[in-house]
Amino acid sequence: MKLPSFSAQGHFRKLLPIFALLLCFPAFAALAHAATPKKTTPAHQAASHALPTYSPQFIANLRKHIQHVFVIYQENRSFDSYFGTFPGADNLATAQARAHGFREWDSIGKMWIKPFPLRAADTSDPAHSRRALLMKADHGKMDNFVGWEEHHLVTVSLTSPQFARQIAILTMAHEDCHTIPFLWMYAHRFALYDHIFQAMYGPSTPGNIDLIAAQTGQTQAARHPNEAFKSSYATGEPVVNDYNPPFGPYAYPYQLKEPHQLDQTYVTLMLTLKGRKATEAKVDSDDIKQDIGELAKLDHKAVPWAWFQEGLGNGKGDDHPAYIPHHNAPQYFGYIRENPKMWAGEHDLLDFFTVMKDRSLPAKSVVFIKGGMHNPFGWKPANRIAAQILGDDDHPGYSDSQISEALVAKVIDTIARSPYWKSSAIIILWDDSGGFYDHVPPPQFEECPDKEPCGDGPRVPMLLISPYAKSGAIVSNPGDHGSFAKFLDVLYNLPPLASLPDEKPYLPEGPRDTNPRLTNLLGGFSAARLAGTAPPIPASRAEIPDSVVNTIPPPMTCKETGVMPVKVPGGLTAPPKGFTNPLP
Repeated sequence: MKLPSFSAQGHFRKLLPIFALLLCFPAFAALAHAATPKKTTPAHQAASHALPTYSPQFIANLRKHIQHVFVIYQENRSFDSYFGTFPGADNLATAQARAHGFREWDSIGKMWIKPFPLRAADTSDPAHSRRALLMKADHGKMDNFVGWEEHHLVTVSLTSPQFARQIAILTMAHEDCHTIPFLWMYAHRFALYDHIFQAMYGPSTPGNIDLIAAQTGQTQAARHPNEAFKSSYATGEPVVNDYNPPFGPYAYPYQLKEPHQLDQTYVTLMLTLKGRKATEAKVDSDDIKQDIGELAKLDHKAVPWAWFQEGLGNGKGDDHPAYIPHHNAPQYFGYIRENPKMWAGEHDLLDFFTVMKDRSLPAKSVVFIKGGMHNPFGWKPANRIAAQILGDDDHPGYSDSQISEALVAKVIDTIARSPYWKSSAIIILWDDSGGFYDHVPPPQFEECPDKEPCGDGPRVPMLLISPYAKSGAIVSNPGDHGSFAKFLDVLYNLPPLASLPDEKPYLPEGPRDTNPRLTNLLGGFSAARLAGTAPPIPASRAEIPDSVVNTIPPPMTCKETGVMPVKVPGGLTAPPKGFTNPLP
């Protein structure tokens, strides 16, 4: 969630004497040692997977059949935390997992912690700031999730060692079809990607911006060096934290007075999708003038986009209590927010269901779905102790994972029951790993102003649901959030963001949608279904009955999903001794 409005650095300095005193005690000294990354390893890379190439006929068939792209963009889950026991995936049962953080030392409980299953839809929220993720990943060793979390909570947040231990252990938990059966059913019936990484080491805001820009401001930092961030806890470029956008609306009026992130001024998919109508970005467009001119010259027809976010219409002025401004990526860009024809793509979540009921989508479209703090459907957690957790965007701390997958299912059911199913590609993707353990070392790309890699961060889950998807496929082509832009570039024949004249001079400090190391996501599509030599997947394979979707916990068993979790050699079969699932 949002960073505090005070100066984190100033408070850190005030606490230094306390830290020094704490470190005099052996237990805390051990924690500090566990929280210090070792910089002796070379730059690491993700597991090597050769990227396939696709024939002109394959792409022509894709463009013929896929007219509508729906992105259900969820929050804060690592791949291992949701699919770490999914059969066939790069999961916790692999030798690579046992070599990367599989066993982590709990200095408070004096015991080793290994991955364990957790059947709880509601949990607290582990640390997932840029600093937290860098320290936990430990330069690709993926072995400092427990140690760093304990150290941080005890010495910085000044929580009790008992509470710190519970949150630290939580980072090693994983869920499966017993808790999130809908997601496992979709993964079994359609395509699951197991090598997609968050594109920036950071929390929610960078992930949301990356989705629409394939960067978080590297171009802007290169063009305007004075705007480069001085600290990962400060505003600046590239964006690496959760400061609210410079433009409203906000969740609460007091957020008007808080520090805001800089206006983002580089190209996004919202501009390239406009095609020759990119000239509608008249205000605040100094840094994209050449891009606009190029798009107008190419004379591409517009592909309309719409961003549906919970709470955006449920309020007035700057008081939208269910709304999370720092999850709304277009709101960070003045040339989108300050130009009415650009901002016209923004809507409340509930408007999506009205549009679908009225069958009023354009002939082609890109639709983004984002939940929020308080679901509008009357869903409540099964756990009465967690009665206050009503969010549906999957962010631990305020969202229930079963309510969140219910929103996913409600959206997919709506699409499956509409005429748009036959021409759709539905992508379910998470914005960051949430500070949960994942065993796969992320690739390293360009360096950020703090001399740490800008990305990639840890793995996140991704699913593709479409009549033309592969069935039961595990797609291991490596990519990150920038792969979404690569996909749209191919599908709609858009000029890549990185090819445009205002961005190209600064590469590789900029969009990644021309980077040959990243997949364009086409690996999840069936060549035979696109060519018509195999039948499309019927909508019924994606549908879940309303009675099941609207019941929390859902009355669906692992057997009904069609898939069972694998056993993890050497892993725990139950939570560690002394662990009690912490709630916020």
